Amino acid sequence: MHNSGDIDETLEVVGQVLLRCFLIGVGALLLWWAVLGLLGDLTYSVHSWLTPMTREQFNLIHYCGLLLTKAGVSLLFFFPYIAIRLVLKKRTK
Repeated sequence: MHNSGDIDETLEVVGQVLLRCFLIGVGALLLWWAVLGLLGDLTYSVHSWLTPMTREQFNLIHYCGLLLTKAGVSLLFFFPYIAIRLVLKKRTK
């Protein structure tokens, strides 16, 4: 059997990993957003050279990509982190 201290320690480590993954995901989103904001024309010209598309299609692809990445980072890393923190808080009472 595992004792309570081992479980708490494991949950703490998993929570720290999830938080770091969330921060890396947010950093990637910010970088993606900054590249599109600062170098949007260059990015579009490279993408449209590789795969012909209109500017509207390019913007829609990146908007949806940012949205899905944001949802994925939140669902996979942030919400589980919050759940673990709540469990640890309840266990210490």
